[in-house]
Amino acid sequence: MKQPARHSGFTLIEIMLALALTSLLLGLLSTGVYIVAEDWNRNSAGLDASLDEALAILQIDRALQGAFPHSYTNEDTLTRQIYFTGEDDFISWVSAVSPQRTSGLTGWELFNVDGEGVYLALAPAFSDNPAERLSASEPQLILPGYTAEFSYLYAELDESKRWRDDWEAEEFLGLPLAVYVRFEPDDSDQEILEVVARIRNHEHRSIRPNTGLQQGL
Repeated sequence: MKQPARHSGFTLIEIMLALALTSLLLGLLSTGVYIVAEDWNRNSAGLDASLDEALAILQIDRALQGAFPHSYTNEDTLTRQIYFTGEDDFISWVSAVSPQRTSGLTGWELFNVDGEGVYLALAPAFSDNPAERLSASEPQLILPGYTAEFSYLYAELDESKRWRDDWEAEEFLGLPLAVYVRFEPDDSDQEILEVVARIRNHEHRSIRPNTGLQQGL
């Protein structure tokens, strides 16, 4: 006698259990992928911000080291003056360094805006006073959430050195020996950034400071 044929296959319950397990595994996998993607985006955003800050600090450092004793004629007094002005929260100078790598000299200006951060303004420096072009240029926020504080290194006649909170090249007829910049973050979790830039080309070839004025400081 012939035995009845047995048909192999899955029952409806087995198929339903397999689909339920597959759905559960896919849900766990998608949750894990979402968490990894969020962590990656968060870390990438932090890394991008750190790279932007590092690039901004590097450009400022190079521009300060490349500071140039740019001279121009004062239209009121018809005397030759050197362009460089600095306060404890503001600095404006002419540098041989340009972020766009353009030829010629570039005027730089750094200043604070409360509640926003540190702004940078750039303008070409020709043979005249670049202050008007700098004030007319569109500044860019380069360090959001930071406050910049500037100090200027000065050499006394006895060759001792000290830091000042301000500098006017119109008065000293030269540039400071160095500039110290401290970038203080508004968020305590962020790091303090610092720049100490030595200015090698701080003296003009023909315009010399008044030693009597220096003795009175």
